[in-house]
Amino acid sequence: MIFESLNEKFQDIFAGLRRKGKLSETDIKAVSREIRLALLEADVNFKVVKQFTKAVSERALGEDVLKSLTPGQQFIKIVHNEMVSLLGGEIEKMDVDSSQTNIFLMVGLQGTGKTTTTGKIANLLRKEKKLSPLLVACDVYRPAAVEQLKILGKELEIPVFEMGTEADPREIAQKALDFAKQNHHDLVIVDTAGRLQIDQSLMTELNDIKDLIQPTEVLLVVDGMTGQESVNVAKEFDDLLDITGVVLTKLDGDTRGGAAMSIAYTTGKSIRFIGTGEKLSDIELFYPDRMASRILGMGDVLSLIDRAQSSIDEEKAKALEAKLRTQDFDFNDFLDQLEQLKEMGSMTELLEMMPGINKKALKGMDFSEDYLVKSEAIIQSMTMEERAKPHLINGSRRKRIATGSGTTVSDINRLMKNFEQSKKMLKQMTNTTKAKKGRFKLPFM
Repeated sequence: MIFESLNEKFQDIFAGLRRKGKLSETDIKAVSREIRLALLEADVNFKVVKQFTKAVSERALGEDVLKSLTPGQQFIKIVHNEMVSLLGGEIEKMDVDSSQTNIFLMVGLQGTGKTTTTGKIANLLRKEKKLSPLLVACDVYRPAAVEQLKILGKELEIPVFEMGTEADPREIAQKALDFAKQNHHDLVIVDTAGRLQIDQSLMTELNDIKDLIQPTEVLLVVDGMTGQESVNVAKEFDDLLDITGVVLTKLDGDTRGGAAMSIAYTTGKSIRFIGTGEKLSDIELFYPDRMASRILGMGDVLSLIDRAQSSIDEEKAKALEAKLRTQDFDFNDFLDQLEQLKEMGSMTELLEMMPGINKKALKGMDFSEDYLVKSEAIIQSMTMEERAKPHLINGSRRKRIATGSGTTVSDINRLMKNFEQSKKMLKQMTNTTKAKKGRFKLPFM
């Protein structure tokens, strides 16, 4: 889960606030202190933490929070607004125009996932913006870098322009642009060489390539798991290259989140994308307001809608909603939903986007691919009556199903428990998206 420890701390802090009928100045100072400690533990830059908590305290004491009928909610709203500002505020529109050749120059140190991210961004923008991408292999120094990009291109069915490892990266980049124009590619993403540390030769080469191809975006790829070091790297690259944005990778492995919460504030440059997993589809456009809501445990309905629009079958979704409302949701539906939700990404990640879900309740629930395979085997070993009427599955039936599916009774018990939890959560998801018409309405409901 992205920013898991910080998310849990904020949920605990806010739970305490909601229980209070009124807030005193002492209460606000105490809560601000808790927030400060939570952010510092998340490896957020000290100056950023100081500025953030100062802004929250000043606004809380100056906006009639103390006299409000719902002081806890008012305070939480202030924290959310300041968090959005901290993460970059109003999102800066990325310079993408299908009427021109969009050129992205990818830069960064070695080991940040730059080459894989190049493929991920091409795949995402082809899907979201209907662009025709071309990948350009300008990393002629790292062993197998060109080959890695070619493999990615083949898997994604996106062409790769390369001239081997002997050509000069400047020449490769320039000829790639000519190739793109001749073959009607409106998105060119140039993968450049990284180094273990910033050095003069790296920056000279990158500046030369930048001058030659005049990119519309210079995107710095940084490893979100490196914490404050990634902030320092971003500042150095920005000073030398004047980057236009940042891509944070490996956020699925960073439970703290300090880099994401420091980098926009300290560099003044937008976070454009975030990498959320190892799959080539595991990348998202970054929205400060949505991320703030996720960090603070408020869910992220808009991102959930975006994923649903591209992954869930509309007719099946309408049928599911009807079944949830009439309590007819059965194991056939459960299996179908697992398959569809698998297309949307990690089930745990999707559930954390839902407002009101108790994140601690998600712990112990397994929705991995292995679990899906095992679940399918178990459900297929049930009779049609058992699938339609799960309450019939007693002890002796569980033993028979376990034998037929090559699993254990414990596996059956776990599936039954997850089935009931998922039924409740899916119903909550349905109610949530219908709660405020026009705002949180999924397209298929």
